[in-house]
Amino acid sequence: MPREVLEQMAPRPGAVLVDGTVGMGGHAEILLEAMGPAGMLLGIDRDGEALGLAGQRLARFGAQVRLVRAGFGQLAAILQQEGLASVDGVLLDLGVSSLQLDAPRRGFSFLAEGPLDMRMDDRLPRSAADLLRDLSAEDLADIFYRFGEERQARRIAARVVERRKQQALATTKELAELVAAAIPRRFHPPRIHVATRVFQALRIAVNGELAELARLLADAPALLAPGGKLCVLTFHSLEDRMVKQALAGNPAWEVVTKKPVVATIEEVASNPRARSAKLRVGMRKNA
Repeated sequence: MPREVLEQMAPRPGAVLVDGTVGMGGHAEILLEAMGPAGMLLGIDRDGEALGLAGQRLARFGAQVRLVRAGFGQLAAILQQEGLASVDGVLLDLGVSSLQLDAPRRGFSFLAEGPLDMRMDDRLPRSAADLLRDLSAEDLADIFYRFGEERQARRIAARVVERRKQQALATTKELAELVAAAIPRRFHPPRIHVATRVFQALRIAVNGELAELARLLADAPALLAPGGKLCVLTFHSLEDRMVKQALAGNPAWEVVTKKPVVATIEEVASNPRARSAKLRVGMRKNA
């Protein structure tokens, strides 16, 4: 949703912005062009591969761009290291990127066979395969239910534990097939793949995504200049609920989007992932 992001961020010339999920630099490029030569953008991402591609894409902006490999939950410390007291806007585009989804070796997708990795940052100690091998049935069911809202969580977790008595799950295809077999056909969801929620839950658990978002939402009011905006693109209800509640529950925020901004029919046609996207925006009130 690049057009909607630009409209909501509305960066002024010379602004200082943060793209907390810079990825391959698509949103960052649009924002830098809008800010002009006096603007500056701090791009943050945990994915070293994506950050390298962003560096290439944004090289023409020179010193206007600073790239940091980290999680956006560390934004307060990063701004201190960069000598920035506050910024004029923060953008988050949450969830898994096309770069990650389209690389079978990263293990994010059930559409192609690959190792059960799912780490956005390959420096993290535990992969999805590690969790499936080591956690109890109770802990696995908790992950599937809390992070994937999977109603068949206990049934799937029990099947994982039973399976690993013979051989641990190692590939995305093995996990997808196990989930499909564990859930009776009458309970298969009609519009999404039967393994979608389990893959989402494992990815969130491996990367600590909700804890990362909670840290950023708590810190953001103190990091934005008065009038500065926090723009968050979410792709599932857990994240959207967190953002909605954080903006509504803190008097430091003026809620810009009473209802979330969603993708146009045209964008969904060209980018099916955008069908579940919701953009919420909060503006830091004057002190």
